[in-house]
Amino acid sequence: MKKTLLLLLITSFFAFISCNEKITNNEPVKLQGQVFGTTYSIIYYDISKNFDTEINQLFDEINQSTSTYIPTSDISRINKGETGVKVDSYFKEVFSKSKQIFKETNGYFDPTVGNLVNAWGFGPEKPLNELDSNRVKELMQFVGLDKVAIENNSVVKQFPETYLDFNSIGKGYGLDVIGRFLESKGVDNYLVEIGGEIRLKGTKPEGKLWTVQIENPNTDGSRSAYTNLKLTNKSMASSGNYRKFRIANDGQKYVHTINPKTGYATESNLLAATVIAELDCADVDAYATSFMAMGLEKTKKFLESKPALKVILIYANEKGELTEFRN
Repeated sequence: MKKTLLLLLITSFFAFISCNEKITNNEPVKLQGQVFGTTYSIIYYDISKNFDTEINQLFDEINQSTSTYIPTSDISRINKGETGVKVDSYFKEVFSKSKQIFKETNGYFDPTVGNLVNAWGFGPEKPLNELDSNRVKELMQFVGLDKVAIENNSVVKQFPETYLDFNSIGKGYGLDVIGRFLESKGVDNYLVEIGGEIRLKGTKPEGKLWTVQIENPNTDGSRSAYTNLKLTNKSMASSGNYRKFRIANDGQKYVHTINPKTGYATESNLLAATVIAELDCADVDAYATSFMAMGLEKTKKFLESKPALKVILIYANEKGELTEFRN
């Protein structure tokens, strides 16, 4: 159930620095690569050590715990019905955060829609060719994070068929793990980006804020800037259905954001949702996903009780014109 509204990072990248001393020439360390089926970019100041090995090890550990795309991961083994799987601290934290936001959003964020993600053709499993209302109804009985618990480090499911999928919170959580790691090494100024989601702390040299650019929700495949934001000490995540979708033989458009209330992969009236807050990126990642399922009016109502969440919601008005809501 994932998403992403690309955040183009506007900053200068320089070469790696080999020594392990406090930086005095304002040059950052830059790390780039691939993870979670997408790319990552990391920039940090303060410490000149290259943490590439340690960071890739952390990515591997998170994947082995929570990736549905790795058949031997803990979550894949649980989804296949294996017993005796003991989950680690990564899994337990993602599960706990998912429970929290599941309750807050009244179920609009729900990682148990995994069977429907697969059925509609947006997951690691083979999609269903004949997916009618009866089949959707049948799969919906296994949806609901309130039907899943962790007891003695093991996942307990009310229905064995329930399929967990943390992809709608996973990239954000990966950012949090890396950000915490950098902070533990004395890095006070950093920006970490994975597939468009970001977590950043401090500033660039001379107190300059980090600048990110939000992309227009273009449906024709082109890319253009929507707006620029200058941020510090924030997490930011975006979700949109304007890129990842498929058109069925009958012309019906299906999007990758599955509505946990209905089980259908149909669009709400939101084209894109960006959430910014002084929270973990896992949290804003999950909120952005839930808002795409909620739609504009329900999201605006939800935000009345969440002043810490700042959003940019992009939608088409009655005339088909691109319109935004900011709180």
